[in-house]
Amino acid sequence: MSRITWLLVFVAAVLPVHTIRSDEKAAENMGKLIFNGKDLDGWTPEGATEYKDKSDGDKVKPIWTVEDGLLKCAGNGYGFIRYDKQEYADFAFHVEYRMTPKCNSGIGIRTVPYDRKKDPETRPSFYSYEIQLLDDAGKKPDKHGSGSLYRYVAPKENPVKPAGEWNVVDVECVGPNIKITINDKTIIDVDQTNIDPAKWDVDKSELEALKKKPLKGYVCLQVHGGKLDFRNIRICEIKAENDK
Repeated sequence: MSRITWLLVFVAAVLPVHTIRSDEKAAENMGKLIFNGKDLDGWTPEGATEYKDKSDGDKVKPIWTVEDGLLKCAGNGYGFIRYDKQEYADFAFHVEYRMTPKCNSGIGIRTVPYDRKKDPETRPSFYSYEIQLLDDAGKKPDKHGSGSLYRYVAPKENPVKPAGEWNVVDVECVGPNIKITINDKTIIDVDQTNIDPAKWDVDKSELEALKKKPLKGYVCLQVHGGKLDFRNIRICEIKAENDK
């Protein structure tokens, strides 16, 4: 074997290993994996938890299931699946999702367990925040569209990909500061105690209420119509300098 041939064989053998290690390191930097890809350990469905599958003789099935390493939502009813092992104050939350057409979902942050008997006050969009997720690629951003702090703050743009494609959401909360990034584009970066209505699409009448939004709580995912999948769900606690 010539020296050049030997080098090509060596590079072909080594590069895939290096790539895998780099990917794994990048994933670790996004935080702790809180969905194991095998079951719903650590997650509690709330609100609607079952539905009747008309294509299977109205058989009752769970809305939230795990298949092929994905957290799958059947898209029937209204409710959430909450990560119940820990409440978070300052954190970075990473979620990847793929929707079907006309899907409606969301991400709850710093929230409480959802209770149908205490609706709407236990919804993330009332108690704390819901980051809206819709099949609305190409539409203008608004306070009810993808990436918004639903009902409160509109994003600067709408960078979501169409149904069938994977989207990546990163949420960073440090004290009153909330930053939302979708597909590598930062679309919201605000201090809830000092939001400038001239800069952000926010109702002035909501400003005092936003100042009082909680700074600690659970994270969750929403079912509100339409099938979708989630994967690579990670969270990283952000500690103050004097706590490190």
